[in-house]
Amino acid sequence: MQLYTNTTVSKLSIISRWTRSIVAMLTIAIMLPAAILSQTLSPVNLGTAGDFVILAKTGISITGSSAITGDLGLSPSAATFITGFGLIMDASGTFSISSLVTGNIYAADYTDPTPTKMTTAVSDMETAFTDAAGRTLPDYTELYAGDVTGQTLTPGLYKWGTGVLVSAGGVTIAGSATDVWIFQIAQDLTLGNGAMVTLSGGAQASNIFWQVAGQVTLGTTADMKGIILCQTLIEIQTGATLNGRALAQTAVTLDANAITEPASVTSVEDETLPQGFSISQNYPNPFNPTSTIRYAIPEMSFVKISVYDILGNKIQVLVNEEKSAGHYETIFDAKDLSSGIYFYEIQTSEFLQRMKMIIMK
Repeated sequence: MQLYTNTTVSKLSIISRWTRSIVAMLTIAIMLPAAILSQTLSPVNLGTAGDFVILAKTGISITGSSAITGDLGLSPSAATFITGFGLIMDASGTFSISSLVTGNIYAADYTDPTPTKMTTAVSDMETAFTDAAGRTLPDYTELYAGDVTGQTLTPGLYKWGTGVLVSAGGVTIAGSATDVWIFQIAQDLTLGNGAMVTLSGGAQASNIFWQVAGQVTLGTTADMKGIILCQTLIEIQTGATLNGRALAQTAVTLDANAITEPASVTSVEDETLPQGFSISQNYPNPFNPTSTIRYAIPEMSFVKISVYDILGNKIQVLVNEEKSAGHYETIFDAKDLSSGIYFYEIQTSEFLQRMKMIIMK
């Protein structure tokens, strides 16, 4: 039988404690990445800035025929820095309207309570930018050296110390209706001419946040999705479309564009079971020659979708049948029509809504 001295027992005890400590540290080191990966990325809270499809501080200008769905806001600059819209002041003095906008237009020099409303919205926009820029523990850093053309981007936090480019090959954002993407971009974001951001798997524009410290440029006929939080200028060139929001801490410039507020989907159930009748802005818009129109039916209904010219003449019926509850889409082919503004209308026994679209050839 081997006997151990007190000194030997003491040494064995110390070794045992060291072993337990090392095992504990290794366990933490192994578990830590999993804990980080399991964190859920929360959306950026836009506050009242989320009430606007376009919000800027120094100016909003537009040229060409456009279709903008949602409210516009400018502060601290006055309404004189909102140009090209042909503003018509409401009798209340609190907002204007425009033939180019399905929504209201607000400026810092309008009648109370609009100045306070706009000050709060701009403050919320700046807070949202800071929130997006301050998110830590990125899932991807300097991915593809900033050129994400042709790539598929899964949910997560992305960080670039450079600019980001999407050229004509486009990019796909793939995930579910509740997934979140935050793109932290230290320089410019450029969507090249004809480039398209494609959503896949139920991904929603309302959950995609482009935080850009430099300038954002959407090239001619480009198709953008998501919330743009830009510290400088957002330039939306001829024929480009945006399903999202353009929130700029300087100016927003537009040229014959279709800008549409993103639909908010908070759960997969919202995606599969419509809560009410609705029809979305056609996509793309402006378009040539085809465009997709999406609509939702919450219950069995007879549905009719018709297209009208600017004079109110019915030129085509796209849907004319009974539909069960669900989400649908139909394709409008305008190859035989000339350029201009047209309208499409959904009609059921309980619902009627008309939307504007632009054919550009």
